[in-house]
Amino acid sequence: MTCNVAFIGLGVMGYPMAGYISKAGHNVTVFNRTASKADKWISEFKGSKASTPAKSAENADFVLTCVGNDNDLREVTFGDNGIFKTIKKAAVYIDSTTASATIAKEIYDHAKKNDFGFLDAPVSGGQAGAENGALTVMVGGDQEDYDKANHIIDCYSKKMKLLGKAGSGQLAKMVNQICIGGLVQSLSEAINFGMNAGLKMEDVIEVISKGAAQSWQMDNRFKTMIDDQFEFGFAVDWMRKDLKIALEEAKINNSPLPITELIDKYYGEVQEMGGNRWDTSSLIRRFRK
Repeated sequence: MTCNVAFIGLGVMGYPMAGYISKAGHNVTVFNRTASKADKWISEFKGSKASTPAKSAENADFVLTCVGNDNDLREVTFGDNGIFKTIKKAAVYIDSTTASATIAKEIYDHAKKNDFGFLDAPVSGGQAGAENGALTVMVGGDQEDYDKANHIIDCYSKKMKLLGKAGSGQLAKMVNQICIGGLVQSLSEAINFGMNAGLKMEDVIEVISKGAAQSWQMDNRFKTMIDDQFEFGFAVDWMRKDLKIALEEAKINNSPLPITELIDKYYGEVQEMGGNRWDTSSLIRRFRK
């Protein structure tokens, strides 16, 4: 069934996500704060652009956002030109921003009071996952809204799952980022150790990646870490934003995160080295300056 879809936020992730929804045959209207990005999108994909988030949402059955942070999210939803000015009753709003669980619950409450659905649905898989339509989507919200919207989410995902009430998707994304930080730091230490010991790390990784040490980070980042190449993928600035959200939530639910706190400080050191836009695997640069 062809649906009218609004997509707000055509960044590294949102641009291809919106593209896959268009390729699936849906009528997509996009909005981006930098209008030239929307112009580029409509030159590449079938769809149209709107002048404001509110305009994009006017006739949409589904509205998606993928913006920077809580403040950006408030602007495109509750703002003077936000989607909540025009969103249709019975529409479903799907937010893929990595944001706080607090704002997800706030938006959910507003949605329920105004008779439309809401799902917090942050994604994992990085730029490559978005460009290949193979993202993992962690969803919070009501089963009814999930059942209505999952065919839209399926356009750009390889795995999606409803994990609980509103905010659960954002909390699961925090779990994801906590895991990634620890894995990248351990891999950085291990590769640096092996190189200092005189081992040919390509051969070492070939062997140990078939055993219990295997991880996505090892499979996809070991070679570029060895070669000191970090100009791609999920940026350090974004990771620090995500870890800040997780650390703030940890204070609320009384979860000690000593390793995550330390890794966040390490990423701060990478930023001081000029690595704001380096890939998160650049943690190894601290050892191999």
